[in-house]
Amino acid sequence: MFNRRLASRVSSARVLQSLTPASQAHNYLRPHLRTQLPTASASAPPTLRFASTQPPSPTPNDTASNTPDITNHYTIFKTTLPAGPPPASPFDIPTSSLRREFLQLQGRIHPDKYPQGPQKQSAEALSARINEAYRTLLDPLQRAQYLLREIHGIDVTAEDGASKHALDPETLMEVMEVQETIEEVSGDPGAEARIMELKKENEGRVEECVRVLGEAFDKGDIELARRECVRLRFWYSVGEGLREWEPGMVEIRLVH
Repeated sequence: MFNRRLASRVSSARVLQSLTPASQAHNYLRPHLRTQLPTASASAPPTLRFASTQPPSPTPNDTASNTPDITNHYTIFKTTLPAGPPPASPFDIPTSSLRREFLQLQGRIHPDKYPQGPQKQSAEALSARINEAYRTLLDPLQRAQYLLREIHGIDVTAEDGASKHALDPETLMEVMEVQETIEEVSGDPGAEARIMELKKENEGRVEECVRVLGEAFDKGDIELARRECVRLRFWYSVGEGLREWEPGMVEIRLVH
């Protein structure tokens, strides 16, 4: 009896196997395999990477590439003054271009970009050097004094400059006339209006002196440039004294 039942079940199994295609059996097993045998990628936790938000610190090579040529004030601003000092380039300087290049240079080598140490100290020294060059070139008198001193070896600002580079008699008379006018009007009700006139007159003298000074440098006439630079120093001093004038003052202080 038992043998007949076993033979019947085996026979039924064979009949079922012959009626079930192999693809159906494979499809039946596939989801079970996916559920029971997870892949290695599913079991491993993902690795997270975050980009750094801090800019890289400048390297010595970066510092060197940002360093302008500091041979002289003109070589620092190679874009604005590519030909160098006069007479290779005009004495007159485009101040807007000079300021633009100055700000670009300071942005590239600003000391705050560097960590504490030698690099930061070098950047601070270079920044100060660029500031000095910019201030000097921006002002006609300082520019002229720099050119005479550094390029031509003539220092009109030296302690013995008053004797070596004396003011010409004609200009000296003009300066004395300004002083006398201030003494005469100091107690008058219209003193302030007269001082305003003197300021405008002096501004005209400064402009004319700068024009002649520029022509002298452009032509390479250094002796004329020296004389005009001395005159300009006096007119600058007169202008400063007139700006400091207050009602009741009988004279202005001249520094030269």
